[in-house]
Amino acid sequence: MSVQYNPTWRYSGNQLKRWRMKANVSREELAVAANYSPDTIKAMEQGVRMPTARVLDAADGLCGADGLLSAAKDYVRADKFPPRAQDFMEREREAVAHWSYELALVPGLLQTPEYMRSLIGKRRPPLGEHTAQERIAAREERQQLLTRQPLSAFGFVLYEAVLRCPFGGADVHKGQLLRLLEAAELPNIELQVLPYERAISTALIGPMVLLEAPDYERFAYSTGQSISQLTTDPPVVSAHIERFSMIRAVALDPVESTQFIGRMADEL
Repeated sequence: MSVQYNPTWRYSGNQLKRWRMKANVSREELAVAANYSPDTIKAMEQGVRMPTARVLDAADGLCGADGLLSAAKDYVRADKFPPRAQDFMEREREAVAHWSYELALVPGLLQTPEYMRSLIGKRRPPLGEHTAQERIAAREERQQLLTRQPLSAFGFVLYEAVLRCPFGGADVHKGQLLRLLEAAELPNIELQVLPYERAISTALIGPMVLLEAPDYERFAYSTGQSISQLTTDPPVVSAHIERFSMIRAVALDPVESTQFIGRMADEL
């Protein structure tokens, strides 16, 4: 599944560019009027970033659009989730079982708000304050899946590097470790840690998520730098299940895992 941009962003950005060129207004002139960089204006025109109200209003005035560009403010909204992840989020909401392995980051379902802000707020290129807040709010809302009735089953395996990365500083780091311990106490959550000394080659390939739908259909989801894949293709799903089982088998058991995380938190 390749990256797909928000169609409303793309249409609004296209109209923004058309009006700007028709009025013979340069990208640099619009950037100055809206207090953005020319590269940011370019990203908005391409639909990569959401055209903001400030840009639309500035362009409306400069281009003599008589309110036609400003009117787009009522329709342009920040996505709750990145476009490439939206299909996965829909499947996740329906799933009765969710298993995941993370190599570098705490899974979104287990992140504290402070960890989210440290992670999302430092994206490059920057998302913009409004979009960042929308993403954080959506991620917090998504965490309700952990306690939604009837309960779904969740299994998380975290590579030790996930626990060692101090996003946001010592306080945020410790708060995140304590949050993991709280989550591990929930009856429908099984949390395991894969220490460095137990790492196997298949555990270093990358993160993955496995979902099971109410009709027993299974999905495999994997992500990279700029692409993601959600599939029901049996050979691919089977390979992900086998890989996850191998990782889970060498990881610490749930009791050992909470003790491991507890010791780390005590050291901070």
